[in-house]
Amino acid sequence: MSQQLALNIGLREGATFAAYYPGPNQAAAHALKTFADQPGGLRQAYLWGAPATGKSHLLQAVCHQASTLGQAGVYLPLAQLQKAAQAEVLEDLDAIDAVCIDDIDAIAGRPVWERALFNLINTVRDAGHRLVLASQCNPAGMRLGLADLKSRLLWGPVFHLKTLDDETKLAVLKICAGQRGLRLKDDAARYLLNNWRRDIGALLEALETLDHASLAAQRRVTIPFIKTVLGL
Repeated sequence: MSQQLALNIGLREGATFAAYYPGPNQAAAHALKTFADQPGGLRQAYLWGAPATGKSHLLQAVCHQASTLGQAGVYLPLAQLQKAAQAEVLEDLDAIDAVCIDDIDAIAGRPVWERALFNLINTVRDAGHRLVLASQCNPAGMRLGLADLKSRLLWGPVFHLKTLDDETKLAVLKICAGQRGLRLKDDAARYLLNNWRRDIGALLEALETLDHASLAAQRRVTIPFIKTVLGL
């Protein structure tokens, strides 16, 4: 855990299993939740998929769940770390119960980082702890200089996360609005979907902004209100 604190890599408060809307990724979400709840079961898993499919969310959810169980968890996004730190950041993590490594593809073809990741997988496995890995591409087809690393990446189940379709995104927006006590009509929800960034994370952030603005202005969330608040 000291590694995470030293690098100031925090977990998003809302990145929990309860706040993840799986859609077509139900099997992956269920497996990761079971993985987090039952430390004696699955030891390693791999998530891959396009941006905004929830990979980082699920990795951080594993860490949050570890914390609720009184265990240590660490989340390390390699796309960020490989620009600001040395590969040694992947050392001495074998005492941590749940190690979650994001953006594996960011270090593909970088020998020092590949070797450090290879060693990390071995040490976490030998310690009997849990490891979750994620990237944008299928690990089976990843171009790696260290051949043995690929076999290590495939030690556990591999889940391909898919993007939510528009109807699911609309349903999520309506559900989240209702949980906030916010009335969001179909036309307003569809306008937001069609005129804002289309990934669900960005849409929910926009919904939060609209909720605060609606409370402050004591106004309903209509299309004109959305245009004003979000500058559309």
